[in-house]
Amino acid sequence: MKEILALCYHAVSPTWPAGTTVRPEDFERQLEDLVGRGYRGATFAQALTAPAGERVVAVTFDDAHRSVLELAAPPMARLGVPGTVFVPTEYASSGRPMTWEGYDIWQGTEHEHELRCMSWEELAGLVAQGWEVGSHTRTHPRLPELGEAEIAAELTGSRRECEERLGVPCRSVAYPYGDYDDRVLRLALEAGYSFGAAVPRHAAAALPLAWPRVGVYHGEGPRRLRLRARSRRLAPPAALRAALRLRRLAR
Repeated sequence: MKEILALCYHAVSPTWPAGTTVRPEDFERQLEDLVGRGYRGATFAQALTAPAGERVVAVTFDDAHRSVLELAAPPMARLGVPGTVFVPTEYASSGRPMTWEGYDIWQGTEHEHELRCMSWEELAGLVAQGWEVGSHTRTHPRLPELGEAEIAAELTGSRRECEERLGVPCRSVAYPYGDYDDRVLRLALEAGYSFGAAVPRHAAAALPLAWPRVGVYHGEGPRRLRLRARSRRLAPPAALRAALRLRRLAR
């Protein structure tokens, strides 16, 4: 039976105390533990299309923090693990800090530099190394709170810009804050995405356009991550219900 573990990281920093930030040494220990237990690294899209029987881990990063390039990419290269970065396209190469809800409290502090987004040139460099770059919408809104036209613009516009800037297909999207509803899934399908990444707050079915990831947070070690990842294993009946739900959305 195929086992897919999708992890959701954000920034990597030795000093930033934000809850979604992991320390470099914790990040490296987590990866070493997974590789040592037989997981093969894959991008998000590759993991969801891996052959049956494989044990794969998709290491994903929301927001495209520049610290991912500086502190996460080197140990991943050493361990032979590619990554997936989900970029909010209006921030890439803008020079503006990412200051949406939850990040705005860090603006004007000694940690403001942590809010830097990667440039398109830096993202292209990761693509050249075998990474995947997916969409994280244009402006990082809570999609279920928007009207359908606004949702479609966020999803379609970000996918188009990723493809134009990087010259490769953009097949995956991560929903900001992990928030989605049936409208978001339908519009993501209509926008041309094949895969969607979420961070459910409780056990969820494995739907290709709302794949449950395990969020990784500040101060967690390999053992804690292993326990939480185990609790997210999905029962076959739930996966079947999810497949039927996606089929209904596609009609």
